[in-house]
Amino acid sequence: MAPLETLDSEVWERVVDIGLSGVWRAFRAGLPHVKRHRGHLLAVSSMAAFVHSPLNGPYVTAKAGVWALCDATRLELRHEGVGVGSAHPTFFKTPMMDDVHADPAGTTLWGGNRAGLWKTVPLGKVVDAVVTGIERRSPMIVVPRRIAPAARTPGLVRPLVDRIGFRGTTVPDAIARASETGWITRR
Repeated sequence: MAPLETLDSEVWERVVDIGLSGVWRAFRAGLPHVKRHRGHLLAVSSMAAFVHSPLNGPYVTAKAGVWALCDATRLELRHEGVGVGSAHPTFFKTPMMDDVHADPAGTTLWGGNRAGLWKTVPLGKVVDAVVTGIERRSPMIVVPRRIAPAARTPGLVRPLVDRIGFRGTTVPDAIARASETGWITRR
């Protein structure tokens, strides 16, 4: 987590390469098998694809790119009987979230993910929604469902999220606490 002004270019490249190009590589590698079986491709995106947060430029870019890649690929493959979906969970317990909670900038932005817009959801809820989405060949899985309007109408919801989710001096306070380069160091 770092502002664009000081973000290390290697952080940008690594996050986008893993988060977006990695999905493209996996889809390309699996596509012959999936086409043969008229299966379903699913990529894990994030709420960050449609709710963009400060200090996370490479991450939100990669996740929005995954969403766009899934939409484009779904259109390319629908005549082949292949489904393509994207999963958009909100915050849930992962090693990445442990890093966010250990980062003073992350704690400032999301308040430890204890309540409100940024509240962490149980892992089981995410798993259940993804499994159901795969079974239904859903083009979009949003967890929890209460954030689905933000995914369906991002241009309308984003200004509200900007005002409600990042009030007052939250963003400048987080920038003041952020790593200058974006490299995460375990504390």
